[in-house]
Amino acid sequence: MIDILLAIPIAAVICLLLFGSIDFFWKLPKTGGVSGANAIEKAIENTGGDKNGGWMIGNIVTSPDASAGTLLAACGFYIWGIPGAIISIVLVFAGARICADKGYAGTSGAFAAAIVIWLLTTFAGFPPESFIVACIIAILFVQGISTKYASRIIGKIWRKLS
Repeated sequence: MIDILLAIPIAAVICLLLFGSIDFFWKLPKTGGVSGANAIEKAIENTGGDKNGGWMIGNIVTSPDASAGTLLAACGFYIWGIPGAIISIVLVFAGARICADKGYAGTSGAFAAAIVIWLLTTFAGFPPESFIVACIIAILFVQGISTKYASRIIGKIWRKLS
């Protein structure tokens, strides 16, 4: 088993890459997909942030996206293993439908996270709880430190990928 203090930063990078790539795949920086995303984008843009990054952050805040799916899958897996992760996937799917989310970023994020967490806990010795902490760190990296600068980074990445 890997030491938890070593596992957390590694898992945080994995979670950030996982939910970031899924959110980009579902084109969250392209436009506001759910109610509230446009308002958050405008508020971020008014502080000097990037419009595309603001839309992605707005979609993240207002609907179960891949970061929420990743965190919930990590919690479900920690509590009850694969059955817990499956329950989390179903709950994320239901939450997205309640939010009238047109995409499936949260559901696919939860599904992908369940697989990644299972693989790393089973074959690489990662403690399951390290992914809960790692997801929170990764989410705070995108949303909590500075929405202005995070949105600029997201916007630059989006323009290079699109």
